[in-house]
Amino acid sequence: MKMKMPHYYYSLCAMLLLVISGTTVVTATDHIVGANRGWNPGMNYTLWANNHTFYVGDLISFRYQKTQYNVFEVNQTGYDNCTTDSAVGNWSSGKDFIPLNKAKRYYFICGNGQCFNGMKVSVLVHPLPPPPSAAVAAEHSTKSASPPPVLLDWGLYSLIVSIVLHFYFGLDWIGFS
Repeated sequence: MKMKMPHYYYSLCAMLLLVISGTTVVTATDHIVGANRGWNPGMNYTLWANNHTFYVGDLISFRYQKTQYNVFEVNQTGYDNCTTDSAVGNWSSGKDFIPLNKAKRYYFICGNGQCFNGMKVSVLVHPLPPPPSAAVAAEHSTKSASPPPVLLDWGLYSLIVSIVLHFYFGLDWIGFS
């Protein structure tokens, strides 16, 4: 015997699908050091880093000829003096993807002497920014004592639209009966 679903079951499923499809996904950024020129001597990596904003969860990736270069993560002293004595990590695959998991300053150098030719980069990693609605609400609450504005995200917007369409057209317009 086939069980008949209540009339509102399909409506709830459709609304749930719309809400889920309207949620925002946060993705990490892969910052390729030197962009299309890669990790090579003679580049200004300070200028490259200053044109990027790094957040916790992003990746920094180094692309280079693995037989010629490498990457070491060092402290500020190692960075300033081009030494690997303080290395906390090293990579040599030629396509290195390094996760930036903490909000701090990271220091990377080439450990085969090319650091003196500019193969070093320092990046400041920021904490993840708050969601836009929380940031607007927090900013608003510091300016006045009135309640924050109501902000609709796409999920809530989709839910409202689906309810309106359900009551206006019924479920027959999407094939449910």
